[in-house]
Amino acid sequence: MNGIIGEILILIGAFFYFLGGLGVLRMPDVYNRLQAGTKATTLGTFSTVLGVGIAKPEFLLKAVVIVFFIALTNPVGSSVLARASYLSGVKPCDCTVVDEYRGGDGE
Repeated sequence: MNGIIGEILILIGAFFYFLGGLGVLRMPDVYNRLQAGTKATTLGTFSTVLGVGIAKPEFLLKAVVIVFFIALTNPVGSSVLARASYLSGVKPCDCTVVDEYRGGDGE
């Protein structure tokens, strides 16, 4: 039973990885791509790692620790990349309505 649940979680993780890749291809600028890639791959990694932990119970504690560190580092890493992109002069696409760094009102 644990094997089946683990495999289902791994498939769900693979689906989130697919969605993340699709989001990176379809989004118009680096900021939207960062958001799509980070959120989808974070959920994909959670699901995949926990699926392995459930399928192989001897790895469950390690899987939980990995998920904890990914939950801490992925959001920080993506926001640092977005800020570095902004400060280096990468412009958001024309459809961006709000620019929080410039003042919040987009003007």
